[in-house]
Amino acid sequence: MFLDLSFLAAGIFLLIKGAGWLVDGGSSLARRIGVTDLVIGLTIVSFGTSAPELLVNIVASLRDSTDIAIGNIVGSNIANTLLILGATAAITPLAVQQSTVFKEIPFCMLASVTLLVMANDAIVDGYIFSELSRSDGMAFLGFFIIFLYYTFGIRHNHTEEEKEKPSPVQKSFWNAIMLVFIGCVGLAIGGHLTVEGARNIAIAIGASEALIGLTVVAIGTSLPELVTSVTAALKGNTDIAVGNVVGSNIFNIFWILGLSAIIKPLTFQPAINIDLIVVIASVLLLFIFVHTGRVRDRLFFWWRHHEGHMIARWEGITMVASYFVYIAYISWRG
Repeated sequence: MFLDLSFLAAGIFLLIKGAGWLVDGGSSLARRIGVTDLVIGLTIVSFGTSAPELLVNIVASLRDSTDIAIGNIVGSNIANTLLILGATAAITPLAVQQSTVFKEIPFCMLASVTLLVMANDAIVDGYIFSELSRSDGMAFLGFFIIFLYYTFGIRHNHTEEEKEKPSPVQKSFWNAIMLVFIGCVGLAIGGHLTVEGARNIAIAIGASEALIGLTVVAIGTSLPELVTSVTAALKGNTDIAVGNVVGSNIFNIFWILGLSAIIKPLTFQPAINIDLIVVIASVLLLFIFVHTGRVRDRLFFWWRHHEGHMIARWEGITMVASYFVYIAYISWRG
């Protein structure tokens, strides 16, 4: 048991460090070609911070731990939206760009609803069992390509605020390449150790792999998003903070689950439907919260705190509280 806990801790540590190195190197390379903070958040940073989920899912798929693979993504998306974005907003209010409000967040909702529909073959098509098949995985990757095409289209849409920001000190080209390489190696080793440790702990304590995936593995692989979003928000890069979370959620479903299903079809347990509904509800809550400030400003125009869309501190606290209610529920459910 102690050895399994050590494997899990070492794996999560390597996932976090590897993702950090990958983000630093990738962001430096991206800035050299002049793309915006939002695009960096939606692509380079999202890919880097989602890499732990990717490595965990690939290993889990190859080892037939489908409950860990699906639970990891579902749990990570819930943690990303409610815990990470909520905690970041509780520390400092987050300004949200209009394109994020009306394009990226709805695209994230589309990903969540698509997963709910495609995973329920028994309900939708009347099949004997439900799974994410290889054809489902190919469809997910098709949506992912559309998302990348969209982000490529907005890569040079700098806001006035971004134009006024001083350019950060960039790493040399070869240093950035080295960081990306070391990050990938750390992620590969960390993904293997995390899955092995999580599986063995689940067996030892008699818990289901789905519960371990929804909690321990999901939170562990979401730590890079937490560190990245909080750090970016404190430095005033709220576009990276918000784009990182929204982009990671899209990556998790369309890219990671898509690739995992292509490697090996993932059997879906109907009990996870409740968790998928929580994923959809969390995105809906985010969409509502980014609009409440504008509604309040219109009703109480003499007491205006900000212009545009924003996630306020009290909304962030509400999101974090909602996450802990969810954790209490799935712990009780077992």
